[in-house]
Amino acid sequence: MQPFKINAEWDEEAKVWIATSSDIDGLAIEASTIDALIERLRIVIPELQEANNSNLNEELPFMLDGFFTYKPHQHLGS
Repeated sequence: MQPFKINAEWDEEAKVWIATSSDIDGLAIEASTIDALIERLRIVIPELQEANNSNLNEELPFMLDGFFTYKPHQHLGS
């Protein structure tokens, strides 16, 4: 089975990671850290697949697509 493609984006204003996917109907969750987001995805994806009457496998692999963090470059004094 191909992994579900999950888009994760950082919302600077809300200070949360937001996950959405066109592969999984109804997926739109948020969490304060990327690790917490991944844990929530492990719970929510099977629940949504069951609610959407999709064929369930024991494994529901997913991959985060396009997430990154950004920290401004800081110059160190000489």
